[in-house]
Amino acid sequence: MQWRWLALIPGVALIASTALSVLCSLVVPRAIQSRVLRVVGGKVVSRLFSFAARHRKSWAAQDRVLAFAGPVALLAVFGTWLAGFLLGYGLILWPLDHLSLLGAMREAGSSVFTLGTASSARALPTVVNYAAAGTGLLVVALEIAYVPTLYSAFNRREVLVTLLQGRAGVPAWGPELLARHEMGGMLPRLGGLYADWEVWAADVAESHTNYPILLFFRSPHRLRSWLLGLVAVIDSAALYLSLCPDTAPIEARMVLRMGFEALREIAAVLRIPVELDPRPSDPIQLTEAEFHEGIARLMQVGFGMERSEADAWLHFKGWRVNYEATALTLARVLNAPPAPWSGPRNGVAEIEPLALLNRTPDDPDGATPTRWRRG
Repeated sequence: MQWRWLALIPGVALIASTALSVLCSLVVPRAIQSRVLRVVGGKVVSRLFSFAARHRKSWAAQDRVLAFAGPVALLAVFGTWLAGFLLGYGLILWPLDHLSLLGAMREAGSSVFTLGTASSARALPTVVNYAAAGTGLLVVALEIAYVPTLYSAFNRREVLVTLLQGRAGVPAWGPELLARHEMGGMLPRLGGLYADWEVWAADVAESHTNYPILLFFRSPHRLRSWLLGLVAVIDSAALYLSLCPDTAPIEARMVLRMGFEALREIAAVLRIPVELDPRPSDPIQLTEAEFHEGIARLMQVGFGMERSEADAWLHFKGWRVNYEATALTLARVLNAPPAPWSGPRNGVAEIEPLALLNRTPDDPDGATPTRWRRG
C-alpha cells in the first residue's frame, strides 16, 4: 500500500534523533542536554522511585528503594536508545521490504541486535539491514565503554566523601566539621582540606554535567551523600570566614567559590533556576535559631571566635545566600539524606550527626571537651 511509504519520514527522524542523543550523551565531551537522559532518567525513573520511597516511614527504608534509581535509570536509557533504533529501522523496512509491521520490526530487531534470524534478499532492504546491524553494534560498544567511565567518576567522587565521615560526621554537617578539627587541634590543616575539596568540586562539576546520570547514583552508606558533603564543606568555610575573618585560611574562600559554581552548573543540567547574583541581604531558609545551634556545638568544644554571634550571622547569611537555594533544591530533587541545614525531605525527621566525644580512662563519658592533641 502506498501510504506505507509515509512511515519513512518518522523512521528516519527517529533514527536521527536517537543517534544525536547517543552522540551527545556518550561521545561529545560537553554538557549538552539529551532529552532521553532528561526525560527517561531524570523524570520518569527518578520520580517513580521517589514516589515509591515516600511510602516508607523510615529513612533507611526509603534509601533502600532509592539506591536502585540510578542503575535502573541507566538501563532504561540504554534500552530506550536501542528501542528507538529498532523502531526507526522497522518503520523504514516496512514499505521497502513489503512486510507486515510486525515482520518489519522482527527483521529490524534481528539486524540491530546482530542475530541474523531474519533478513531480506532485496538490495535496498539489505543495505538498511547492514546499517541497522552496524548501528546496533556501535551503540552497544559505546554503552559497554560508558559504564567503566561512569563508575570511575563515581569512585573518584566517593573517596573524599568517605574520608569526610570522620571529619564532619554522618550525615555531614558544617559546624561538626569545624568542631572536630578544633577538638583534634587540626584547624591549621583545614586549608589543605579546602584545597582538596576545591579540586573535588571542579571534578564533580565536570563529570556530573557530562554524565548527569551520575547524579542519581547514591553513596554506598545510607547517610553519606556527595551533595551533603559539599554543602557541609562550604558551610564550614562560610562559618569559619564569618566567625574568624583574620585567621580563616584563604582556601576557604576558594572552595566556597568553586563549591557554589559546581552546584550551579549541576542545577543547570537539571534545569533548576539559579539566582546568579544574589545580594548579601537577601533572605535565606536557614533560621537564626538553627545557626545558633551550630554555634553552640562550636562553643561546646571551645572554638575561638573573633566576631560576636550576631555579627557572624549577618556575614554567614551573605555567604550562604550564594548557594543555599540551589543546594536545598538539589537535595530535594536527589533525595539526599535529611541532614541539618539541608532542608526537609519526604516527611522524614532531620538526622543529626553523632557528636564525637573525647573519651579517655579519666573521662569515660567524654563529658569534658578537651582536645585530643595540642596543635
